Amino acid sequence: MMNKLERRFSSVSSEVCPSDDVVAEGQENSAIKSMAEIKKPDVLIIPADFLCPISLELMRDPVIVATGQTYERSYIQRWIDCGNVTCPKTQQKLEHLTLTPNYVLRSLISQWCTMHNIEQPIGLANGKIKKSDGSFRDVSGDVVAIEALVRKLSSRSVEERRAAVAEIRSLSKRSTDNRIIIADAGAIPVLVNLLTTDDVMTQEHAVTAILNLSIYENNKGLIMLAGAIPSIVQILRAGSMEARENAAATLFSLSLLDENKIIIGASGAIPALVDLLQNGSTRGRKDAATALFNLCIYMGNKGRAVRAGIISALLKMLTDSRNCMVDEALTILSVLASNPEAKIAIVKASTIPVLIVLLRTGLPRNKENAAAILLSLCKRDTENLACISRLGAVIPLTELTKSGTERAKQKATSLLEHLRKLPQLQQV
Repeated sequence: MMNKLERRFSSVSSEVCPSDDVVAEGQENSAIKSMAEIKKPDVLIIPADFLCPISLELMRDPVIVATGQTYERSYIQRWIDCGNVTCPKTQQKLEHLTLTPNYVLRSLISQWCTMHNIEQPIGLANGKIKKSDGSFRDVSGDVVAIEALVRKLSSRSVEERRAAVAEIRSLSKRSTDNRIIIADAGAIPVLVNLLTTDDVMTQEHAVTAILNLSIYENNKGLIMLAGAIPSIVQILRAGSMEARENAAATLFSLSLLDENKIIIGASGAIPALVDLLQNGSTRGRKDAATALFNLCIYMGNKGRAVRAGIISALLKMLTDSRNCMVDEALTILSVLASNPEAKIAIVKASTIPVLIVLLRTGLPRNKENAAAILLSLCKRDTENLACISRLGAVIPLTELTKSGTERAKQKATSLLEHLRKLPQLQQV
């Protein structure tokens, strides 16, 4: 299931959302949740031959390449569209680029799914999309129209490209079906190329279209495969404010897959996100906060965030008189506080007195997170324990054990136990 902190962050502020485009589809918000949230059988193992070697996902449209290896059609097609002429698995040169349907394997996968009562992978095949009730919807007309639009993305005319990408953006906002069809039409590598265009509007539309497409889980891998991250990070650094906002939201969406947290963290995205957190628009700051929270769940990214100056940015958010992003700041700090480098930086920034104030005056969730952060800072640290004792933490902590949330009561009780042992610890 989803990490507890990840669930808590999403509940902290309903305003932290990937994009206005995405919000327009409230019924599809669940699509941007991590695949880890979906309950899967613990003991059922998918046969290795049924998994695409590129995506490691169950194949729905397996095809054979020249080397005899089988891949999911959309993934190997994108691999080829990106200019690759080798087999990803064997690294052998492909003598030809023909993709031959593997009907035998498709039948075996279908039989296996039926036998184990598993919903078969949803996708586009022969102009039809499988609906939730098991029937198929004919979308061949949409396919033709979208394929024509995708061709226009490569037009020599700036105006025609801009109009086409604006329409792709609009279509990708409307439905999961459109996201599947657009990706299947080969739009993702072309959209990634448009991220580096000099035309501001085209760039904004392209990054927002990629954001919308990333909501559909299978598209996340295609976006990563197309090498989108460096260009998204560059937009995050130097794009228009709207483009920067949606670049941050895209990184959040992609980082819902754990392996992407590592890639994005190593790409230079975190300093750019911290800059947006400090200097962005209200929505940009919230998008940056969401992305940073999710990235910092991975241990290797915590130090990167600290070195990028996130602690001072979060402290400013805690002391901002407008009080509009306290929840987000506390939730990110609660993720960082267990990291030794972050712990030193948090204490050095004089954050402890601010947390004590929030213990007294904050909203219930503020108090809960403040107590959790203080507990992380004070574990095996008599100096920090002594500090919170001098600052009068005992009274608000005692009150929290009586009237706080269940989690707040647990954290406050634990802190008070540490404080009671403080004289003994200091004598050791």
